[in-house]
Amino acid sequence: MGRDVEHMVFSREDRHRFRDKTRRCLDALAQMLRESQFDFDRPLTGMEIELNLVDGRGEPANVNEQVLDLVADRAFQTEMGQFNIEINVPPREIGGTGLVSFEETVRASLNAADERARSGDAQLVMIGILPTLMPRHVSIESMSRNPRYALLNDQIFAARGEDMALSIQGVERLSTYTDSITPEAACTSFQLHLQVSPAEFAQYWNAAQAIAGVQLALAANSPYLFGTELWRETRIPLFEQATDTRPEELKEQGVRPRVWFGERWITSVFDLFEENTRYFPALLPICEDADPIEQLGRGEVPKLDELSLHNGTIYRWNRPIYAVVEGRPHLRVENRVLPAGPTVVDAMANAAFYYGVVRTLAEHERPVWSQMSFSAAEENFHSGARDGLDASIYWPGLGPVPAAELVLRRLLPLAHEGLNTWGVDPDLRDRLLGIIEARCVTGTTGASWQVDTVRSLGGDRIGALHEMLRRYVENMHANEPVHTWERHS
Repeated sequence: MGRDVEHMVFSREDRHRFRDKTRRCLDALAQMLRESQFDFDRPLTGMEIELNLVDGRGEPANVNEQVLDLVADRAFQTEMGQFNIEINVPPREIGGTGLVSFEETVRASLNAADERARSGDAQLVMIGILPTLMPRHVSIESMSRNPRYALLNDQIFAARGEDMALSIQGVERLSTYTDSITPEAACTSFQLHLQVSPAEFAQYWNAAQAIAGVQLALAANSPYLFGTELWRETRIPLFEQATDTRPEELKEQGVRPRVWFGERWITSVFDLFEENTRYFPALLPICEDADPIEQLGRGEVPKLDELSLHNGTIYRWNRPIYAVVEGRPHLRVENRVLPAGPTVVDAMANAAFYYGVVRTLAEHERPVWSQMSFSAAEENFHSGARDGLDASIYWPGLGPVPAAELVLRRLLPLAHEGLNTWGVDPDLRDRLLGIIEARCVTGTTGASWQVDTVRSLGGDRIGALHEMLRRYVENMHANEPVHTWERHS
């Protein structure tokens, strides 16, 4: 959501007014798009990393408020669970050595935060789902105290009208119920932002959708939930289910989920905001006094508060972002596909691959999305999440192909080309994309390392998960790519 709100009760009038204000925001956005009022001359990229907090035993530690006080850095903020925090990395250009700057900033910030957290008997873990997390850790009592989370929880369950079912069939099967959205806090991600022009937004969003399945196959790092081995990137089905406002009857009717891959390629950013307004009732119908049409008439730049707030409660895996910075509006594609970890350098390699491939595909004369159906992209998305590098991914001209083979044969050259277009330093380009290549050659991701380590340890699953996490944290701090990690017991 990205916004603090007070806990409140909403009336029918609130909902009616919010719908009207959202439509006025849409009208204002349409006018702004026609008049090309957006900042895109020097496109910037940004990153967000969600982190887990654990105690000395590797158990989730509900101490985010204390840790934030110790860290005393405005770049860090709370997330939904008391065992989560998030770092927002200041935006910059990725040309030249920009990705090195990101890497150095993130490492320095995380190391400093971890040192201070340890003084409060906690430490940071960068991972898709904390493997030691159990059902007892995700009760509503573990939700962060910020009122916006309790309000969102109340609204989702009011819309749903019943407890939330979590049912995931993977290597093993998980089936349970929850009476809060706190299990969503188990999903810790690495989010990439890319500022684009209105004219190019559709191409970049479509390109990001087309490669989302490959991103998951390459970066999978969430094989365990509640002690159960499920998907290679279990974060995907968990997040889809943990915030679902639909009871079974509405699912059967085809009502769209709020965690959504989408249903079609787009021709404009307006398509996504319009879908949000047309398909999804407001969860947080909070209105501001400003009228966006009147603001435009006075030559002011509207913040489109209602449209942005509503957009923050619809969890597209590639989400459109409208923002106003220093009086100038801009548009971003927010890529929400990737899990956190395993290391900062692995995360930077994932970012380099994404930024490189998406640029080449977005600017290609014959777009890849004109050669494949949207449903094929969605199937790739879930295949990559379920099977990691073993996934079969459909690609135009190749048909179904193993994910690692697709990356090595077709996508890595596109990533090189895209990073060259961005002006990325060649040595940096080769170092980061070399990590992606080595993952494919060795078949190693964070998820496969976790599973292989737990299996090699044998014995009690819970004990093995704790020991695996201890080794994971050691390797995470060494910042050597995951494909180089030792696997022996």
